[in-house]
Amino acid sequence: MTAPRAGGVRPGTPTLGAFTSAQLRRLCAVAGLSEADADTYAGVLSESLGPVAGRPLDLPPPSRTFLSDDHTPVEFSLSFRPDAAPAVRVLVEPGCGAAGLARNGRAGLAAVRAMTRRWNFSTDTLDALEDLFLPPEPQGALALWCALELRPGGVPGVKVYLDPAANGAERSVGTVREALRRLGHHKAFDVLPEADGYPFLALDLGDWDEPRVKVYLRHDDLSAAGAARLSRMHPGPDPASIEAFHRAAAGPHAPLLTGRPGLTCHSFTDTGTAWPSGFTLHIPVRDYAEHDGEALARATRVLHRYGIDAGVLPGALAALTLRRPEAGVGLIAYLALAHQQDRPPRVTTYLSSEAYAVRPPNKAPARSAQPVH
Repeated sequence: MTAPRAGGVRPGTPTLGAFTSAQLRRLCAVAGLSEADADTYAGVLSESLGPVAGRPLDLPPPSRTFLSDDHTPVEFSLSFRPDAAPAVRVLVEPGCGAAGLARNGRAGLAAVRAMTRRWNFSTDTLDALEDLFLPPEPQGALALWCALELRPGGVPGVKVYLDPAANGAERSVGTVREALRRLGHHKAFDVLPEADGYPFLALDLGDWDEPRVKVYLRHDDLSAAGAARLSRMHPGPDPASIEAFHRAAAGPHAPLLTGRPGLTCHSFTDTGTAWPSGFTLHIPVRDYAEHDGEALARATRVLHRYGIDAGVLPGALAALTLRRPEAGVGLIAYLALAHQQDRPPRVTTYLSSEAYAVRPPNKAPARSAQPVH
């Protein structure tokens, strides 16, 4: 069970759109984006939510989305590199209020099309996969999520997330393989490591130096040593650094991720080779920490390990909620370590809105068994 929402309460009843847009404005300020950019992106977030933006928060969530533990259809993140301001991202489920996955997907597509008109970018890769991931009677856990990387100047990088189980979980492997083939990565699937599931396929749309096709893999009972063997980059990250990140993020009481599983992301940019150009390990820290104070301490140590100033992170949490970190767990949902060829490692903290509820502290985090996110 989760407790009633605590942080960020204002007099009166805020709406979902007003609440999350205000969080985004404050987060942009912490990260150094201008007020004009913050206003632009807050407006885009509210527009992307569609009709449910005006839904009062004293009503239940518009759908039981698994985008967050309390079913808020919005998630924030900060991506850190050494000697650079953190990049702010926001993930949203545009069709969260629709009845059924088919309508959800159509609403998501409409939101992406509106962004293409606003920022004039191509959706060729998404168009090539529409029948695979948005069939007339879709299955799976989601239809379409959209993420924005908020850049100075008011023009974001756009990403979409799709469900390989859209045609049935038993067809996920074939769906991912066919998607990679259509996008020119004919042998890419064969180099991926073994996995226990394929939760997402993501596409970079819009202005990216090297647009990526990203395949996410689920790994049950993942150990640090096991995580170190999962990269397929050539050359890849030092396995010892992957082990160290797993241990730092999951903590001393979780040598195996026996609750919510670990995820890896394999990014493909070059159709001339089968090998991925990027590798990310995602650790669901909220299942393996007692409370967010502990998760914050772990995130701080990881950032320091990579020469990154962690001073922004407490301010980012305060931008989202008034509650103490020790009063709940899940405000910091995931910690991720990303490697991309010819770039320094990147650390990302995924931050929950908690618009509807705060998850109580874990009593036995190493043994918690939560649904997959």
